Amino acid sequence: MLDSQVIGIDLGGTAIKLGRFNRDGICLQSLSVATPQPATPEAVLAVMVDAIAQIDSQDQTVAIGVGTPGPADAAGRIAKIAINLPGWVDVPLADWLEVKIGKPTVVANDANCAGLGETWLGAGRHFRNLILLTLGTGVGGAIIIDGKLFVGHQGAAGELGLITCNPNGPKCNSGNQGSLEQYTSVTAIRRLTGKDPAQLGALAQAGDAEALTFWREYGKSLGIGLVSLIYVLTPEAIIIGGGVSASFGFFFPTLKAEIEQRVTPMSRLGLQVLPAELGNSAGMLGAAKLALSIPNSAYSF
Repeated sequence: MLDSQVIGIDLGGTAIKLGRFNRDGICLQSLSVATPQPATPEAVLAVMVDAIAQIDSQDQTVAIGVGTPGPADAAGRIAKIAINLPGWVDVPLADWLEVKIGKPTVVANDANCAGLGETWLGAGRHFRNLILLTLGTGVGGAIIIDGKLFVGHQGAAGELGLITCNPNGPKCNSGNQGSLEQYTSVTAIRRLTGKDPAQLGALAQAGDAEALTFWREYGKSLGIGLVSLIYVLTPEAIIIGGGVSASFGFFFPTLKAEIEQRVTPMSRLGLQVLPAELGNSAGMLGAAKLALSIPNSAYSF
């Protein structure tokens, strides 16, 4: 695929973002369309097909990658479930798009796509072993081991936001209690404070004592959640993405302090915790990387 162009798609609950990329990851054209409501699989497919025709009107692309808000199967064919999209259970999205568009297609979890994007051209580009956390409505994750995306036996690995932090904590949609996302997601922040992260970030920037205290406590909670992941994976880097990462500077000091207190020096030797760099384009870029990798059996760099 020396001169190939591909399409990367990031399917979200409110918007579907598409990009046409060359093999170097340069976005040649992008488009964002509203996610149909209700976002049934059939309705989303119709909107995707129309948007693909707009972004590739001259039929220059050779493959398609799609990130969906939930796990895909290990083969990258089926969107297994998307809790926030109605009717999304075992949706053969790759097959559907291949029939409609006639181009090889691969499907992956959206956080995995963001992880691939950051590893390819973002904050993770200098590392071979890293994890990414996306702090958004929920908390997603991606694991990169030796430059390759780790998806596990059935393709569902990397649900880092669902690890247990407090066995008696708030119930999670996953069935768990006290999961990391119950303390660090946008939803959790609203529940705990009645405010959005952007509001709390602006208040902290203005020196508001209550907001600054909140972010210090937030950093502690996130740091404690990361401890187990560090002990298991000993990554070179942890990349923090998602909307909440805009306040990285306010919560990083206490996050760092918790890791240094709780993790032995050997298990955190050289560890870097960094904010993501690609913003909302990470998912599209990672999906494009998957599309470029379709002929291979593993997604590597």
